Amino acid sequence: MLRFMFALTLLCAVASPAAGQATFTPREENPEDFPPGKGREDTFYFCTACHNFRLVAQQGMDRRRWDETLTWMTERQGMAELKGEERETILDYLEMAFPSSEPAGGRAAPNPFLNR
Repeated sequence: MLRFMFALTLLCAVASPAAGQATFTPREENPEDFPPGKGREDTFYFCTACHNFRLVAQQGMDRRRWDETLTWMTERQGMAELKGEERETILDYLEMAFPSSEPAGGRAAPNPFLNR
């Protein structure tokens, strides 16, 4: 989540009026740009409804944290609720394609957006 916050801060800095003078053409993303696996296209199109998929790919979380993040986005950000098989398919893909980058036995930083 710290990488998410960094990316968000960086995005705000890039979107400042001073940056408006530069011409930027975003690179088009396609599901095929990401690791193959069951649920890749569903996950890609669901996530890109709100944000760039590279933001998702940079996170690297375990299944529990991906699940918490989906719940947070539903409750706090107005994301459409994922239920049942659809949620499981997306969680399966996120867990497989973008696993936690935390070292074995290590401790990940807590998600600052979740109330505990």
